[in-house]
Amino acid sequence: MSGLESLYQELILDHAKNRRGFGLAEPGAHSATVHQRNPICGDEITLRVELSDDGERVASVTWEGAGCSISQSSASMLVALLQEDGGDDGMPRADADALIAQFREAMRSRGKIPLDEETFADAAALSGVSKYTARVKCAMLAWVAFEEGLRLA
Repeated sequence: MSGLESLYQELILDHAKNRRGFGLAEPGAHSATVHQRNPICGDEITLRVELSDDGERVASVTWEGAGCSISQSSASMLVALLQEDGGDDGMPRADADALIAQFREAMRSRGKIPLDEETFADAAALSGVSKYTARVKCAMLAWVAFEEGLRLA
């Protein structure tokens, strides 16, 4: 295993153990709660998206779930990314939609499109998952829930 692969494995395990955004926040006026399940392996997530009053920014994302380290770390990495890039004002919806689309494209690429570290921060560690089609749904679970939550909120 290369040094980079080892680092990525450590990041995935860290996020799986120290889950950012874990624990559902109370629903607000502009929130949506979504439940997603991966029927192949049994991973589950319930994710709550809270938008700003004008509906243009992602104010917060919290979640609860159970499953493999990939699904758990992916949800944690998503929240960490939103917190880092959104700052105190929250990430613009258009930026969140673009991140979801880029993540989906990379996960479907079978290892041909790596996630950019500057754009995806720790979530770039999930790039290698795209080589294993059975694990892609694990990595996508939180992102699909987030996408649906944005649509419903």
